[in-house]
Amino acid sequence: QVQLVESGGGSVQAGGSLRLSCVVSGFIYRRLCMGWFRQAPGKEREWVATLVSEIVSSGSATVADSVKGRFTISQDNAKNLYLQMNSLRPEDTAMYYCAAGVAYSSGGYYPEGVKYWGQGTQVTVSS
Repeated sequence: QVQLVESGGGSVQAGGSLRLSCVVSGFIYRRLCMGWFRQAPGKEREWVATLVSEIVSSGSATVADSVKGRFTISQDNAKNLYLQMNSLRPEDTAMYYCAAGVAYSSGGYYPEGVKYWGQGTQVTVSS
């Protein structure tokens, strides 16, 4: 059983930065793919970034093209997950969700491939 709790969301101006945190508990896999998804009002949930890691490892990371060069996903030795978001844009406004047990299929990562979800944290970017 895995539990995820996000924090760090808020309101910032375009060009600003935020760092999202996800406290992870109940880790039961030696190697588990984790990541971040986001969902804006009226839109489908979309993949943002993923990280595959051991309990104590930096793992390997990948991010969506829409945030490449601006967002960085990472994990500490306590298993907690982070999303550093720089150069934020109004189009980044969304509810951001921490995810665990993210499966890779059909050439990408999709919400239907996620086994566990956090409650989400709101990110609002104004122009």
